[in-house]
Parts: sequence; C-alpha cells; structure tokens
Amino acid sequence: MDLEHTSAAQAPPIVLTCGDNYTYLWRLDEAGAFVVDPTDAAAVLQALATERLALFAALATHHHADHTAGLAELKSRTGCRIIGPDAQRIAGLDVVVQDGRTVELGPRTAQVVGTPGHTRTSVCYYLPPTPGQPAGHVFTGDTLFVGGCGRPMECDAGVLWTSLQRLAALPDETVLWCGHNYTAENYEFALTIEPENRAVRERLRETRRAAAHGEPSVPSTIAREKTTNIFLRADDPAVQGALGMHPADPERVFAELRRRKTLFG
Repeated sequence: MDLEHTSAAQAPPIVLTCGDNYTYLWRLDEAGAFVVDPTDAAAVLQALATERLALFAALATHHHADHTAGLAELKSRTGCRIIGPDAQRIAGLDVVVQDGRTVELGPRTAQVVGTPGHTRTSVCYYLPPTPGQPAGHVFTGDTLFVGGCGRPMECDAGVLWTSLQRLAALPDETVLWCGHNYTAENYEFALTIEPENRAVRERLRETRRAAAHGEPSVPSTIAREKTTNIFLRADDPAVQGALGMHPADPERVFAELRRRKTLFG
C-alpha cells in the first residue's frame, strides 16, 4: 500500500492506496486522526507512525472485506472506536450508525447519509464545512465513484439511484472521496454512450495524465460529478436519447446504464 499526500489546496486526507482501493486518514488536530474504510491495517499504522498521530476512530461505509479488513487489528493496536452501519456483518463495532445520525470525531462532526444500493446498509459520511474549510467533504465508499457508481448487489437499481440523488443534493462544492479507483474505466464506458462528450473526454485525459505521474484520481466534487458522471445524468434527455430511451423514467435509464456498465467491466 502506498502513502500519498493530497495537495493542501484540495483537502486534508492522506490517501492510502492498495490496488484500486482507497483508504483515507484524516488528521483531526496535531495529535489525532480518524480513518475511513481501512483495507490494510499495517499501512494505516505505518502512516500514523510517520505522521505521529493517534487513531481516534475507524469508519466503515459497508461490510465488504476490502473496506473492513483492517478494523480488528487497528482496534487491537490503537484502541480506536470502530464505527459502521451493520453490526451483524462488521465485527467489533463500537458505534452502529444509520441515516440521520451524527458522529462526534473530536473537533469534527460527521453526518451519516444512508445510501442503500450497493449493499442494504451502505452509508456515506459527510463532514460539513467549517470556518477553516468552507467546502464540506463526503466519503462515499462504493456508492458513488469518480465518474461512476457501485454495483447494486443487495438492492435493485432503483434503490441505488435514489441514494445517488441524495449525494447529488449535497452542496456543489462538496469534495468527494470514494472507495475505489475505477475512474478511467468509468469515463471510457461513458464515452461508449456519448462519444462526443467533450467534458468526459477531457476528464479521461486528466485521469490518464494523473495515473502516468502516480497520482490518485481523487478527489472530485459534487458539481463535477453532476456534469461528467453519466450515472448521475439518467434524467438528462441527452443520455436518454443516446440510449434510445427518451423519454423514460430516470430509474429505468439508470438501470440500463448500470446493466451496460456491468457488461463493460
């Protein structure tokens, strides 16, 4: 797992990459931090030692092992609180969260946004703006990706579409941190539907340039996703027309997009 510092002008998390998985270590103050979706406990512990930070809490967006594999060791080694949405499928939870709950994280408060679709109990964590950080931040796990979205594995596509609309309703300047790097593939898929979409073509070029320099494809913003993420545009007549589905219920359009993306890769 690699340690990458994001630009201070973008947002504060330290991005830990393990294959296509993203884990985020957020410095709360000079001494403490929380982590989101820790795949690899050893990498998190190394980052904590490098940054001289104590781990206050570990947050899970859903129960899949690639987002929770490091929780038990982190709790054993640091005494951190484990926070997540599914006590039956995430072992060792200290705080079980659901939609509408707030979680105190030292000087910050996270709002829990229920986003079922990828799993029945998936959640996202939204950090509202502060005087020092005028843009909020949202950790979306496998619900919303840069340029894409998760597979509806435990719900039908309509449930996931509703959850995506909840995220799209966050302020446009909200900074988005997702659980995987599928960004280039997502834009490549979008161009199979809208091959002349200049905004998506430019985002694909930017993503490939970043990858060539070993840079992560996060963060994005809600505004950017509403413009270039085809899965958030199922209500757009241009997308519906490209699919030969205009006019159609956005849920049906989204389900067709998600079906095609699954076949694409």
